[in-house]
Amino acid sequence: MNTQNNSQKLTMLVVDDEPDICDMLEAYMNKQGFRVLCCNDTGQAREKINVETINIIILDINMPGESGLNFLRALPPEIKIPVILLTANTDVIDRVVGLELGADDYVGKPFDLRELLARVNSVLRRTSQSETKQPSSNANNLSSKVIQFGNCTLDMNIQRLYNAIGEELPLTAMEFDLLQVFADNPNRVLSRNQLLELTHSRGNDPFDRSIDIRITRLRRKIETDPDKPQVIKTIR
Repeated sequence: MNTQNNSQKLTMLVVDDEPDICDMLEAYMNKQGFRVLCCNDTGQAREKINVETINIIILDINMPGESGLNFLRALPPEIKIPVILLTANTDVIDRVVGLELGADDYVGKPFDLRELLARVNSVLRRTSQSETKQPSSNANNLSSKVIQFGNCTLDMNIQRLYNAIGEELPLTAMEFDLLQVFADNPNRVLSRNQLLELTHSRGNDPFDRSIDIRITRLRRKIETDPDKPQVIKTIR
């Protein structure tokens, strides 16, 4: 039996125009120890964000009125709430755009509740580690496991990326997973399918292009010239 009170529970905001999905997620995630708030449109979601402390957002992309992608695009940069997208399995472009806009992960509809819970816990775990572990004033502190990517350094312990002058660069959970794979496999050629499998992404979809957009985002951060990459190279 779950004995947590509401003050101890993490708050999940579900934004979906389908009442059945909202009811299902509320019932299931409550049993998993979350406090769940449901909204049927993005206007309601903004109101909740303004008055509640939200730990994670489950966001449907395809909604009447303002779409989930427009909502994600309009979120102020100071609001750093992890977002998992709910997408139709055929919406490859929407998934790519969502990742480009900074979503942390995505789950295709129809989805398995256990898979969604696993992704929620994975994203929250990384967020918690990033917030509770304070970065060193020197990103090259030898007491941390630091990996060099071009002029940037990745602190594996606190999952943070720094540029050449020690400034932190924003990094989503999925981008960190990809950098970790590269760090674990230096100078090795990896196919798209291998990257999908090693990052626990959509390994069963050989045409999934989410890896491509993540690599493009990472190149913008770590390459001197993203159009002529020298750190993450494409081998044909």
